[in-house]
Amino acid sequence: MTSNPRPVVLCFSGHDPSGGAGVQSDIEVLTHFNCHPCSVLTCLTVQDSATVHRLTPLSANDMIEQANTLFNDMTIDVIKIGLTGAVACVEAIAQLVKQHPNIPVVFDPVLASNDGTPLSNEALIASIQQHLLPLVTVITPNTLEARQLTGLTPAASYEQLGLHLLSFGVDYALITGGHESGVSIINALYHNNRLIEQSNWVRLAGEFHGSGCTLATAITAHIALGKPVPIAIQHAQQYTDRTLKSAIQIGKGQLFPNRT
Repeated sequence: MTSNPRPVVLCFSGHDPSGGAGVQSDIEVLTHFNCHPCSVLTCLTVQDSATVHRLTPLSANDMIEQANTLFNDMTIDVIKIGLTGAVACVEAIAQLVKQHPNIPVVFDPVLASNDGTPLSNEALIASIQQHLLPLVTVITPNTLEARQLTGLTPAASYEQLGLHLLSFGVDYALITGGHESGVSIINALYHNNRLIEQSNWVRLAGEFHGSGCTLATAITAHIALGKPVPIAIQHAQQYTDRTLKSAIQIGKGQLFPNRT
């Protein structure tokens, strides 16, 4: 018998039956980087490659029981949070994270699907602000999600969004610009009340399903492998760009990142 040489990542994510996003995306990315994925589902969805048709949150008590069973059995190196789906799920995850304050937390605040279908409401956002953001090591919202989380207007700058998120207690805020206009995508990383890195990426043709999940989980994997957060984010952005350049048309809707 050989002891496990791979870091263990616990993902709180929704289930996407199309396989483009959610927990399947987490598992594909973590396996690619030779991490061991553990998963606790937050919600079930009815969705395809084009949109989310319905979302059903799962039991917060079941989530807590599943996660505690894993914490009691193995060493969790990093926690990754994706689609939360309901206030009770947010509060359950926050309760679990508070019990393990030394584990880094990466949060991809999935507040809408890639086609704009809302997956959140005011109560959920308020709960995230109050309970979850103060516990987060890295948050990875696109500009639309950052505006929802901060309550700032569409005219708000990257800097205003990033610094406002840090004011909730987030350690690192990576604002991604895939939903903005322009020939290039600008991503900006904020830490210690200032911009510490900005990167530009060529905007690729097409729409992608699961790109945000891919980026956040790749960041998680690199942190689990021992890289400092800014380096983890650099490597994760490069990996995500490669998955999108080789994206696959599996369904009739958006392209799926090629995470192999």
